[in-house]
Order: sequence, then structure tokens, then C-alpha cells
Amino acid sequence: MIQALRKLVTFDEFVAKYPDNTGKRYELHDGVIVEMSQPTGDHEEVVGFLAFEVTRECIRLNLPYFIPKTALVKPPENESAYSPDVLILNRPNLVNEPLWKKESTISQAESIPLVVEVVSSNWRDDYLKKAADYEAIGMPEYWIVDYAALGGRRFIGNPKQPTVSLYTLIEGEYQVSQFRGSDRIISPLFPELNLTAEQIFQAGGYPL
Repeated sequence: MIQALRKLVTFDEFVAKYPDNTGKRYELHDGVIVEMSQPTGDHEEVVGFLAFEVTRECIRLNLPYFIPKTALVKPPENESAYSPDVLILNRPNLVNEPLWKKESTISQAESIPLVVEVVSSNWRDDYLKKAADYEAIGMPEYWIVDYAALGGRRFIGNPKQPTVSLYTLIEGEYQVSQFRGSDRIISPLFPELNLTAEQIFQAGGYPL
């Protein structure tokens, strides 16, 4: 579960105070500071597996991308700041990001080839709020990895089943493709990626 501290703050106030030195992790959702719960081990295994696989593909293709340890994504039109589970950054465009050097914050689509969110108890944020804000930024590709089938049935089907939802920006709007079981992930960013949904789910201890 997540705990929201209901005092509206601006983005500037947020980055001046959070994250603090307690080691806790926070996001800003429309001016509300949200304390993120400690993730489960299964969640972290899926995150680590995906980060490794994507990094390996970036190295193979000699792409100028990297995954930061801690960075924020700020939608330009609201007082929000997100800390994605896996964030791929395009290093050459960071010189155009006014908040990068001092606050490790990015807001331009050209800087963010891909974001991956691995679903936990706050699944509505991933499927609703973040999808809308990432679309507004113009982020070209967004993955929602629901390895434990926590999301609503309208997103992952009835009966619910582990699903990778891949959102691709087409003419300014997200179009979603979904992958389950032995389906190979079809990624416009990494068209030769040899990875199935099942391999991702098994990383979190969910054999199919």
C-alpha cells in the first residue's frame, strides 16, 4: 500500500525536500506527496531482470542510452514527478533538459525512449494516471508489467492473468498491445529483443 501525505506542494517544493535522507521513496501526484511502500522481493526481481535485458540490448545495438539509479520524470503540465521502475534515458538529449544537472529530472519525450512500470498494489496509478501523463509528454513507448495480475479486469482481462501491456505512441495517442505466456514482446524500440512474457513473469517467481 502507499500512504499519501495530503498537503499540496509544488514541484519545486517537492524536489527541495524529497527524497530525504531516510532512504524512503516518494513521488508527487498532482501536488500530493506520495510515500511509496517498500517493494516485494518478487517485484524487485522482475525490475532487475528487465533492466538487465534492456541494458544488454542497448549495448548490443550500441545505443546512447542508460538507466539511472534515481531520476524523476516530470509531466510539463502538472505538479507531478514520477520515479519509474525502469527508466531508459537518451544521453545526447540531456543537454536540453533544464532540470537534469541539478535535480536529475527530465520532462522531454526526446530524453525518454522507454519507461517500464512493474505493477504493485497501486496499479491504478500505472494504468490510469501515469499512462495519461506519459502520453501527454509524448513518450514513445511505455510498458506495464503486471506479473502478479493485480490490475483491474478491464486492463488485463477476465479472468485476470499476468500481462505485459505495451503502449506505443501513434499520432499523439497510445495504442496498446498485450503479451501473455509464450508471446514474444514486440517492442518498436527494440524490434530484435528476444524476450517472452513468460520469461519476465518467471523472474518474479510466477511460472505459467
